Amino acid sequence: MTAGPATTATSVDAPGRHARKAAVASFVGSTLEYYDFFIYGSASALIFNKIFFPGIDPLLGQFLSMATLGIGYVVRPLAAAFIGHFGDRIGRKKMLVFTLVSMGIGTFLIGCLPPTSMIGAAAPVILVLLRVLQGISAAGESVGAVALSLEHAPSRRRAFFASWVNTGAAAGIMLASIAFLLVSFMPQASLVAWGWRIPFLASFIVAAAGFVIRRRVPETEAFEQAREAGETRAELPLKVAFRDYWPTMIKVVLFGVWAVVSTIVSAFSLSYATNGHLVSSSIMLTTTIVTAGLGIIAQPLFGILADRIGRKPVFIVGNIICAITIFAYFWSISQKNVPLVFATSIIVMVVGYGMVNPLGPAIVAEMFPTRIRYSGAAISSQLGLIVTGFAPTIAAAVVRPGPGGWVPVAVFTAACCGISALVTLVWVRETYRVDTDDLGKKAA
Repeated sequence: MTAGPATTATSVDAPGRHARKAAVASFVGSTLEYYDFFIYGSASALIFNKIFFPGIDPLLGQFLSMATLGIGYVVRPLAAAFIGHFGDRIGRKKMLVFTLVSMGIGTFLIGCLPPTSMIGAAAPVILVLLRVLQGISAAGESVGAVALSLEHAPSRRRAFFASWVNTGAAAGIMLASIAFLLVSFMPQASLVAWGWRIPFLASFIVAAAGFVIRRRVPETEAFEQAREAGETRAELPLKVAFRDYWPTMIKVVLFGVWAVVSTIVSAFSLSYATNGHLVSSSIMLTTTIVTAGLGIIAQPLFGILADRIGRKPVFIVGNIICAITIFAYFWSISQKNVPLVFATSIIVMVVGYGMVNPLGPAIVAEMFPTRIRYSGAAISSQLGLIVTGFAPTIAAAVVRPGPGGWVPVAVFTAACCGISALVTLVWVRETYRVDTDDLGKKAA
């Protein structure tokens, strides 16, 4: 008599346990992925122009260094097509293990790369190739982790569980900034010679931990049901996505430009503040650490709010806040006002970006049905992220000398947030009351 209820309780609680495991695995994996991705951003802002582009005009060197940051985003649509295809064919879990390992290898090898003074022009070429490997990995990480978390989660708590993916991104940014803050206290000669390599080589530890955790997460029930029904073998996922969901994919490309806030604040503003001798790198990195730490707390809370009142109002308001306060953020840097830099960065990154960042990937994933979710969401979101990757390069091209030279950068960032908010308002379907099995059934 007692065995029956115990078995029932265990089976009922299994989805909750799987959802928690998926959220933890997604958080840890995203932490590694974005630690790796953003230590490159910090290095490109502070170090790489001296190591891989020496002997040229400093402004040109900085521009080229920022351009290598964007290279990682160029390959992402093609990589997303490959990773998304197999994610929809053989499973989310296997491809997420692949992305974790490839990111770890690429980052570790960057830490081993000799400078241009030793191997000549081969150094920046190899740097770009390793950045491409990072881009391939990142292409399938976010969407795959969101699909895993979202499909394991209860229908009415999808935004909360999916929010842990980009909360992991905030943790990765925080760890990357801590790593570079610590090495920034080294003598400049030691930092340029070998100190910058430490954050890259240390990624091996997080990669090993993430690999173990991710291997233990089961495949999602939604994918298993689609595979058993033969849906994963019926047609090529990309063919279905482009044929039946092309309006949705266009929508995702325009929707996704909100992400420029991240690279503008984490990479370009660091370069702008330090190279212009406005605010020290240690203060800027500390600001990033504080905002990322607060974001780890705030983002799941905004995920809960989106499950209560809907994705659209939270996401739109967050974009509006970013669009307005980015002007105050850059103004405070230009005025060398450290307390105001902290205050405005918290409003931009913890409040505004904290509202859009945890919801963006989930909103995209909810636009597609299970059988093509990985492929459709991955390639369309990565196409949109090309603008994000080159946002620091665009900013470096439009910034002007003088106290008000930051204004074009702020206008560009605000315009991207405005486009994302407008597309969400008029073209994105609200899904917080839609059951998981019914997601993406109406292409639009």
